[in-house]
Amino acid sequence: MSDRWQEMTVFVRVAESGSLSRAARELRLSQPSVSRIIGTLEARLGTTLLLRTTRSLSLTDAGSLYLGRARYLLAEMEEAEQAARGMDTLHGVIRLAMPVFYGTRVVIPALAPFLARHPDLRIEMVMSDARQNLVTDGVDVAIRLGVGLLDDTTFGARRLGDVGRLVVAAPSYLSTRGIPADPAELTRHDCIIQHGLFGRESWRFTRHQTVTCVDVTAKLWINSAPGVLAAAVAGMGIALATQVMAGEELRTGQLTQLLEPYRLDPAEVYAVFPAGPKPSTKVRAIVDHLAASLDNST
Repeated sequence: MSDRWQEMTVFVRVAESGSLSRAARELRLSQPSVSRIIGTLEARLGTTLLLRTTRSLSLTDAGSLYLGRARYLLAEMEEAEQAARGMDTLHGVIRLAMPVFYGTRVVIPALAPFLARHPDLRIEMVMSDARQNLVTDGVDVAIRLGVGLLDDTTFGARRLGDVGRLVVAAPSYLSTRGIPADPAELTRHDCIIQHGLFGRESWRFTRHQTVTCVDVTAKLWINSAPGVLAAAVAGMGIALATQVMAGEELRTGQLTQLLEPYRLDPAEVYAVFPAGPKPSTKVRAIVDHLAASLDNST
């Protein structure tokens, strides 16, 4: 990489992450090297791009202008290099974020043939049920599940499909608390709610085109799907789950599906990426692969 391209790459990553040390880790450089590269860039341009204190880092007006152009030029350079290589020879790194259960049980198996076709491509997976900040965390594309997900126009996205949702509880819980016959009876039960994904205390059911919304009582709030599933299996309450999340436990009898005549809105599955320059060739390729590979009937 030429000195100017390296300067541009380092600057963009520092500006986006808001941290010299984080940029250094992601770029596999030392923090002094990153600081030196930024200093050399500012000296060559004859202007200050970043205001640095011991606790914060911010862009100057000149830095904001340079960041916009630098992002565009880096995207165009990658596009040109990939066009010269051809789609069959993807190179570089894709930083891919995904929820834990859906990522483990659906996305990762689907990626095996993609990586086999592109041996020079590396994927760094970030698996968390928390919503990452795509820009500051350096995420190229995130797989996200939710209901009414796209309420933020600062991201680009492509819909990959839907995942069915259902209401579940353990036989041990049902034996002591009873089985709800209709959604209204959920108000008399302990419910388990996941922060961030389906973290709502109003559950919406449809039957015969009639919509029923029930305000449930949250016994537990948990920030991860594995935690919700473990709590449900342990008999701690009734939970919302996806078919992907609870399929094995339903098959083995650890969980029982409730209120089967009633339909819950499915969880929409999207590939989400930062707005701005169009996604890179390798990001478009992995999203195309996932769109074609993921089973939308799950």
